[in-house]
Amino acid sequence: MSDLFCGIDFGTSNSTVSLADRDKSWLIPLEGDEVTLPSAVFWEADGAPPQFGRAAIAAYVSGEDGRLMRGLKSTLGSSLIDERTAVGGRSVSFVDVLSRFFGQMRHKLDAATDGVTRVVLGRPVHFVDDDADADAKAQAVLEKIARSHGFKDVLFQYEPIAAALQYEQSVQAEELVLIVDVGGGTSDFSVVRVSPQRARVADRAADILANDGIRVGGTDFDRLLSLTEVMPHLGYLSPTGHGKAVMPRHYYLDLATWHRINFLYTQRVAVDLKALAAVADRPELVERMLRVVAGRQGHALAMAVEAAKIALSQDDSTRITLKDLAGGPNPVIRREAFEAAVAAPVDRIRTRIGMVLAAAGVKADQIGTVFMTGGSSGLPVLHRAVAAALPGVSIATGDMLGSVGAGLALDARRRFA
Repeated sequence: MSDLFCGIDFGTSNSTVSLADRDKSWLIPLEGDEVTLPSAVFWEADGAPPQFGRAAIAAYVSGEDGRLMRGLKSTLGSSLIDERTAVGGRSVSFVDVLSRFFGQMRHKLDAATDGVTRVVLGRPVHFVDDDADADAKAQAVLEKIARSHGFKDVLFQYEPIAAALQYEQSVQAEELVLIVDVGGGTSDFSVVRVSPQRARVADRAADILANDGIRVGGTDFDRLLSLTEVMPHLGYLSPTGHGKAVMPRHYYLDLATWHRINFLYTQRVAVDLKALAAVADRPELVERMLRVVAGRQGHALAMAVEAAKIALSQDDSTRITLKDLAGGPNPVIRREAFEAAVAAPVDRIRTRIGMVLAAAGVKADQIGTVFMTGGSSGLPVLHRAVAAALPGVSIATGDMLGSVGAGLALDARRRFA
């Protein structure tokens, strides 16, 4: 049995595999020299073996005939996990899709070291909000997949706790830390007591004062940005029948939701959209929607929206190119418009932070540091929300994509040693 300890962070947007020995932890390369693997699978239409990560996205963008699937983790806890879908000319279950991606990470782990059969897997505090049975089922599916790939001992750790363990490696004195982990699909929060001395203690249960989470993350911000700033150019909420009705919303909701885009690529949807264009007051807008669906450009559009969101983390405005995908226009999106679009989920995050502090029995000024991690944690609107919830408290940021993974390996060392 290997004397290395393994942690796997299977994320909605990106995934990592980490190892730890007696002295340190590190992330292993998963794609070339990159230690992160975008959680994406591309299935070629001719039935060739799937491609993963950046290679999957590149194959799709280059125009290869096939199907790109991202946001795989979002299927855990949803009704989709029990369904099948068409890929590469055949029908596969969503569990099989998840397993193929997980198997790629296992393959890279085996290339880095032999004999690892014990693992700590990261999980959000809640895969599903307010549904304990669905939450337990989501974890059980992920555990079954891990065991099918040779892991005999499988434990789980909440992702914000893993981030706390990684952050603890840098602290010089005891303090209370609020971990804010905003990922692609979920936002998790934990109040944890950390210190150099506590880091050596095997049982840390007493140091976790409270944790909670909600199913809100970067993909929700993408969806809301798309619906408010992009989909109206494709006919979303535009009038039909001389103002007597509006375009059905569900087509646009599917187009703005990554793991539902492929449901639009059917003959029935094409017929429905053509019929709607005939009665639309602005048929040229619905024609753009038709062009996106007929050309199977939904995922390219979603990537353009995501890129705009990322750009707005640094810039006050950005332009999203719709002409090549939908026939125009190329609208400018401003940061204030994005922040208005995501005001509701940001408010949910701010409210949940207050609830976690209350559950921990601490006031905001008792928190020494807020440690923000996760792929969406760099958004200025989130930093302002956290600062408003904990005025005057220092906000630290770590490796946005690697903090949880590194902490999971440390947790594996603590629990398996």
